[in-house]
Amino acid sequence: MSDKLIRMMRSRGSEPAETRPVMLAVGGDSGSGKTTLARGLAAAIGAHRCTTIGVDDYHRYDRAQLRVLPLTALSPDANYLDIMEQHLQMLATGQPILKPVYDHRTGTFARTEYLRPRPFVIVEGLFPLFSKLSRACFDITVFLDPPEQIRHRWKIRRDAACRGYTESEVRRELARREPDSAAYIRPQRRFADIVVRFAPARDGSDPPDTPSTAELLLRPTVQHPPLTHLLTDDVGTALSLNIIRDDDGTPVDCLRVHADATADDARLLEKALWDGVGHDREIPRGLGRLADGAHSEPLAITQELLLFHLMQEVYQR
Repeated sequence: MSDKLIRMMRSRGSEPAETRPVMLAVGGDSGSGKTTLARGLAAAIGAHRCTTIGVDDYHRYDRAQLRVLPLTALSPDANYLDIMEQHLQMLATGQPILKPVYDHRTGTFARTEYLRPRPFVIVEGLFPLFSKLSRACFDITVFLDPPEQIRHRWKIRRDAACRGYTESEVRRELARREPDSAAYIRPQRRFADIVVRFAPARDGSDPPDTPSTAELLLRPTVQHPPLTHLLTDDVGTALSLNIIRDDDGTPVDCLRVHADATADDARLLEKALWDGVGHDREIPRGLGRLADGAHSEPLAITQELLLFHLMQEVYQR
């Protein structure tokens, strides 16, 4: 099926619009924070309303096989991207799938999983924005783009703690993956509606490894919430909005949630964003939770901005 056809099916499908899920893609390199971002969104939406999928499940080889092959997991040849595309099309049109399962803790495949799409589907991983066909399946697309030095630090910490690697093994793998990262993963950034970069404060005032500043590039490919009314004296120290040049030279809105945002500042911002969604539900709890259990106000506001987009998709149908 072509990307144009899948877009037409989703916009004018034979099935009622309410039976087709709202689809969000969260792309980025390994260790960039995709799972942390997606997990918080899914918890806020509720497990009964949200299906979350990691497209790393579509790896072609397990960890032992990949060690003896001249490939890395970041190569398209090491993944069943055609099956991924087929499953994304099915989910986008409200159909269930029988999904493979890759266990990152052991580096092996587990039993396949039957998944029926709930009203919201969050797809995170290395390749959700790789092809025109996969991109056509999504309503909102996000790419996480932390500075490489920070991403390496996050990946080393995670893989050593949760995936059975030593620090030296992770460093060697990062070096081996770099050509594929540059060729296949980072280029997906240009297709995202929103590019998110978490980085510590420039003056080093925040705790080590805390992604306390959020920089969001808001591209005009989707309708973003009105933000100028948020730039008041009440939250001026927490947020700024400027026009900058993207990597390709295109002007783009850049929303920064500063490292020194207080909890009170964040509550004002979150309430203003949530009120814009147009309903009376309370702000979801648990936003901004990091993998180690700590809290990040900029992460919470980033997640709430994405929730705004997801809810707007529902109301516009």
